[in-house]
Amino acid sequence: MSDLFASAAAGMDAQRAALDVAARNVAAAEAAGPNGSYARMIPEFTVIERDGTALAHFAGTRVERGRNVDILTEMISAMNASRSYEADASLFDLAKTLAQRTIDAGRL
Repeated sequence: MSDLFASAAAGMDAQRAALDVAARNVAAAEAAGPNGSYARMIPEFTVIERDGTALAHFAGTRVERGRNVDILTEMISAMNASRSYEADASLFDLAKTLAQRTIDAGRL
C-alpha cells in the first residue's frame, strides 16, 4: 500500500513543479513586455526506481531554443499538469481508502 502513496505523492510533486514552470514562463514573458523575448523553459522529468516502485521525479528545466513563451501554450501546459495532479490526488485518496478498509477488516 505504501507504493500507492509514494507513487501518488511523487506524481503530485512533479506536476506541482510543472505548474511552477508554466507560471514562471508567463510571469517572465509579461515582465519582458510586448517587444521583449523570453525563451520558454520546459520541465523535464525522470523515473526513479525505489524498492521496485517507479516514481516520477522533476529533474529540472531546459530552455526551448528559438521559441518565445506563448501564453496559449503555457495555459495548455498548466491545464495538463493540473489534470495530472488531480489524477494523482485521486490515486492518493484511493490508497487512503484501501488502507482504512484494511484496518477496519483487521478489527473484525
